Amino acid sequence: MDMEKPYSDDLKRILVFSDFAEAEKSIRNLEKLCRKYTEASDKKGVEYCRKIALLGRRRSEFISRNKRVNLQKRREKQEIAEWFRIWLETPDLFEDWLALRKQTEEFKKLL
Repeated sequence: MDMEKPYSDDLKRILVFSDFAEAEKSIRNLEKLCRKYTEASDKKGVEYCRKIALLGRRRSEFISRNKRVNLQKRREKQEIAEWFRIWLETPDLFEDWLALRKQTEEFKKLL
């Protein structure tokens, strides 16, 4: 995705979701930047954050459907896609939702 400066500097390499920890870190970093842009009334910065999160969701969904990827990794990517979806739809609730999600038996089975 092409972005102009300073956004490209802030958002470059922010999207990492090789595992749950990296995905969580990426979403938290996106949230911090989005909050920074919101406080500065920077609509373009907020939109870039959302586009990056949407890209993460799409990539995760794509990998989750790829039959050449092992089943465990596909399930993990499907879960991560859900994390991005929740953050995109309800960013203010994401932290609480994720904490609760991690306590479920369904999530624990993914580990």
